[in-house]
Order: sequence, then C-alpha cells, then structure tokens
Amino acid sequence: MKYTELFKESNEEIRERYELSMERIGTILNEQVMKEPVRDYFNKTAEFILKIKELVTLVETDKLSQMTLEDLKKLNNELYEDVIPENYENSFGNPRYAVKKLGKVGKLLSFLYAEIRGMIVYAYECRLFDITIYLELFIEVYNYFEEADDYTYKDVKRAIYDFISDYTGDIIEYRTRELIDSQLSFVNDIIHNWDLKDFRYLYQFGEYIGENELKTAEFLNSLTEEEVKAMAFTYTEGYRRGFAAARIDLRKKRTVNIRYNIGFERMLYYAVEYFAEMGLKPVIYRAAVNTVNKKQHLKIGFHSTGPNKQFDYDHRFDNGLYLDKAYNERKLSGLKKAYEKYKNESALYAGPAVIQVFGEKNFAPENKAEVIKLDKRQQKLYVMYNRASNLITNEYIKGEETSFTIIAYPIPEIGEQFKDIFKETVKVNTLDNQTYKEIQQSIIDVLDQGEYVKILGRGKNRTDLKVMLYELKDPGTETIFENCTADVNIPVGEVFTSPKLTGTEGTLHVTQVYLNELEYIDLALQFEDGKISSYTCRNFTSEDENKQFVKENLMYNQETLPLGEFAIGTNTTAYVMAQKYKIGDKLPILIAEKTGPHFAVGDTCYQMSEDLNLYNPDGKLIVAKDNEISILRKTDMDKAYFNCHTDITIPYDELGEITVYKKNGETITIIKDGRFILPGTEKLNEAFR
Repeated sequence: MKYTELFKESNEEIRERYELSMERIGTILNEQVMKEPVRDYFNKTAEFILKIKELVTLVETDKLSQMTLEDLKKLNNELYEDVIPENYENSFGNPRYAVKKLGKVGKLLSFLYAEIRGMIVYAYECRLFDITIYLELFIEVYNYFEEADDYTYKDVKRAIYDFISDYTGDIIEYRTRELIDSQLSFVNDIIHNWDLKDFRYLYQFGEYIGENELKTAEFLNSLTEEEVKAMAFTYTEGYRRGFAAARIDLRKKRTVNIRYNIGFERMLYYAVEYFAEMGLKPVIYRAAVNTVNKKQHLKIGFHSTGPNKQFDYDHRFDNGLYLDKAYNERKLSGLKKAYEKYKNESALYAGPAVIQVFGEKNFAPENKAEVIKLDKRQQKLYVMYNRASNLITNEYIKGEETSFTIIAYPIPEIGEQFKDIFKETVKVNTLDNQTYKEIQQSIIDVLDQGEYVKILGRGKNRTDLKVMLYELKDPGTETIFENCTADVNIPVGEVFTSPKLTGTEGTLHVTQVYLNELEYIDLALQFEDGKISSYTCRNFTSEDENKQFVKENLMYNQETLPLGEFAIGTNTTAYVMAQKYKIGDKLPILIAEKTGPHFAVGDTCYQMSEDLNLYNPDGKLIVAKDNEISILRKTDMDKAYFNCHTDITIPYDELGEITVYKKNGETITIIKDGRFILPGTEKLNEAFR
C-alpha cells in the first residue's frame, strides 16, 4: 500500500475543515483591520500557510516527484529561508525579534509560528488532520487581534492551552504508532522506490536539505557496492550481536527502529535487506517538530542537520506555555491508551538501530531572555513526566527483551579532509574484536581486584576523583566490568561498570567537551557519595548563566544526578585519528567515550534490564548493574530512574593516571600520563606511535 493511502480516509473526513480554514486564511492578506506591527506577523504567517496549501496539492497529485532538481531546491529554500541563520534575526520564529516587534505577546506568537512551521513535514506526509488543527488555532488567535482592544495576553495563552489540551491525545497516539508500526513506511518507500543516484529523492522527505545531505549522498554514491554493503553489514551485524551477547531471542521480534541523518540512504538500502534476513521490518519515524513530542533541542528520529540550531534551541522549552499537572496527567493517560491500542505491535519491537553523524561546527548557543522557559514547578513536572512515561513504555516494550546498536560517520561539514576522515572512521568502526577482547580482559582482571579507582587529570585538567567499586562475592564466576566489543556500541573499545555511590567523591573536570550537540567550556562536576553536589562551566560571563546551562542541558532540570557509569576507553586508534585531523572536539560521544576514561551522569547502562543475566566472553556473570539509587526499583520505582545518561570523557592527553586501589593497600596503575602501562595492554600504545 502506498504510504499516502494510509491517510486517505482520515484526509477525506477532515477535508471540509481543511478547505474552509485555508479559504479563511487566504482572505487575511486582503484585510486591513489590524495595525502594524501585528498585521505584519499575521500576513507573513498566512503567506507561509498558503505555500503549504500549494505543497499539499503537489503531494496529493504526485507532481512533487515529477519536478526538476532545480525546482525542488528552490521549493526547499522557500520553505526554510525564514529561519536560516542569515535571515533569523528578522524572523518571527526568533523570540527576541518577535518580542521586540510585538511586545509581551510576541512570545506566544513566536511559539505559534514555530508550531505552524511543522506543517511542512505534515504536507510531505499528506497528513491533513495535523495541518488543519493548526490552521484552526491560527484563525482563533487571529480573531483575538481583529479588534485591537478586544484581546488580552491571557486570551491568546488560553487558546494555546486549550488547543494542547484538546489534541495532546491525538498527537501522542500517532507518535506512539510511528515508533512501532511498519506500515508507516514513508522513508522506506523513498529508499526503495527511488533511484538513489537521482538526488531529487532527497527533496521528498520534507526536511531542510543542505550541503551535508547532498555531499553525503554524493560520497556514498562514489563508493563501490561492496564498500557500502560492508558499512551496512557492520551496522546490522552489531545489532544482531547485541542480542546474542545479551542472550535475547531476536526471533521473537518483527520491527527495528532506524534513526539516521538524511544522506545515508544508499547504506540504508542494504541495511533494510540485512534486517529483513533477521525477520525485521523497519520503522523509521521523523524527529519531532511539535512541542508535545519534542525533547528540548534534541533530534530523535530521522532528520537532516537542519537549517538553524539556534532556532531549535530557542524553542526547546516551549512547553513552558502550558505545562502543568493536568497536562502531565492527560499526556500520560494518552500514552497509556496508545500503547494499549498498539500493544501487539509493541511486543514485537526489537529496539533502535542508530546512525549518528559528526563534524558540524561547534554550536555555542546564545541564551535569550525572551525565550519561553520552565519555572521551578514546571522543571519538577517535566522530570516527573519523563520518569512516569518511561515506566509506561517499559511496561509494553520491556527493556530486558530489547537491544540496540549505534554507529557514527562524519559529514562533509567536517572539512576538506572529509573523505579521508570517513575512510578512517570506517577503519575505526571495524577494528578486530578479538584483539580488544583479550586486552580489555587483562584490564578487567585488575579492576575486579579493586576496592576503588583513583582518576587524576594532568595539565589544565583538574580531575581528582575516587570511584568506589562493587564488592565481588565470587571472583571465580563473577565480574564487575563489562567487556564491551563492537555490538551495541560501535566502535569497539571500553570496559565499564555501575560504580558504588557511597564513598565516590571528588571532582570531574574537562577543559572542553561537546555533549548532546552543545559545547561546554571548563565543565566541572563535584561529587559527594556518588551524586553531583555542585556544577559549573565557563561558557558565559555570569556564573548563574553557567549553572543554569548545565542544569537545563546536562542535568535535564534535575537537582542532582548520580554517577551511573565509570568506564575506561581503549580505542587509541580513534584518539589518534582525532588528533591527526584535529577533530577531537567534533567526535560524537559514541566514539569520544572510547578515547579515554568516561563517566556517565544519570542512570546506569542497565536501566530497566538489571535483572537480565549478562556474561562477559570469559563466561563470568556481570554483577555490578545496580547502584544505591537504581536498586530502589524494588521498593519505590518513582525514585529509581532519571531517564538520562550522558557520557563525559577525559581525553588521554588530559589524563594523569588511573590507579586501582585494593583493600590491602596495594595499588596497580593502568594508565600513567596518557599511556597504558598495565602488562597486557602495551599494544594499545602502538597507535600513538
């Protein structure tokens, strides 16, 4: 069935409302009832909406697929030109500009404009319901402004609140279905029905298509079929090996969620075939464009590198307009109903397979006073929702029955050496598992003897951290650290554990790190009994701004987070690649975490699957999967999880030493001055030479 056929019935049911709304919006441009500057806002927004009307016609008549490459590029530019950096300063999507031009109500109208921009992707997917409800909201808000003295800020805010209240259930239900229903095959249809050498296919997604997407597609088309197949096999085989390592029966599953950046379709073509051999169909959903489904500024799903990260950042907390206890309850109720409706599909879901990209210019966001923010009450509600929604999801998609894989590749924005870096990354992604397995086992054998580990920085790095280790009861059959080869996390290269919190203390510091698409300068976290007791960075001149930046974006508005993971990265080849091409600040966490010790704040690596027996290649049972907080799942689930896990890596050049301390006072040093000195690990230093 063609993807658009899925919505044929629902589109016809709402078509009259859609057409009447479009007709009404078409008259706005000729009306003179409003004074400037608010008239300018409504005219520009109405003009954009009428472009959406034309786009819907192109999609419904299948004329979009017949357009020339030049015309498709022109259309893409017209749809996104208002929010690209060079135009953003004078865009109503920019809260600062909207407030400057429109006053206090500018916050609300900038929110509305950002939500209406989501119509672009609804049009490409031919979802008239989603377009129509926003058309009706726009008209309702417009009506308040027809007579200058007849509206108040509260009226407009109430209209937005009522809209969110009315449609949250519908929005959540569709989002849940996107995760698990392989019939929603929008992306898969493009990948398999288009000639991927005809770059017009890139403009069928509805995302902003820039140089990264075009040049990535061109580069993948320059590779041989064998090279592309090898990339796809590494990716899908890692997924299969993750299930095998966890002793989870993949044969019981039927769907795999693919998340990736547009441009990698040629690789995905073969990946879909390899997944099919495992009995899995792809579900490929889009990164959220509406406030109900967004997770701050992060893009989870398929997407492009986007037109403007500042636009995304400015609207990351737009839910502050309506977030209250009643909204949380409605959203959780909608989520529960959606999963109950699709419970059979949920049980067949195997987990995500993610292709990350790296190489974009470092993004240091501008903090604007005009943006919508969460107050302290809303921050707590936000945390409570994330915790509760995660528990609902796990009820239907059980963590102990799913797995995942993540792999990363560079994009052209990384610079002129893109092709060389890409080939080096492929090499890093395919390092020999057996070699690393043996080396890492020698590290684990020492760590298993320790009471705690001391990590010290060197040079400008001020790290001085004591990490307590789980106490082994039977060293002959049990182990503390997992020997991580290239399965769920590609590339190979780390040993990790869930540390004991009590007694874990000290300072974790990095001079520069890039986490969740944001740059941190001189990030410092202080730990007491394994939990963050204070935090700061030096991104801004104001200490209050620095602390707020860390709290919002690293701690996700929580008052504290535990140290959920301690790991030692062993992939010196990846580190040397970063040094050679001077891209250390651009590596994704996935690769960066393998280039030195790393420390995750938040949940452990075993969240929701602590009771699943996992074994290292030597046959020993991994027993350090809980800490003093996660174990509360047995008595008070609400206090056990934080629903975040962010890795922070100290690169080898900032690392003074990692030393294991035994109960008897004996010490064994694993790394000294950025080099491995433990017997059995010497081979790791070869990359440095």
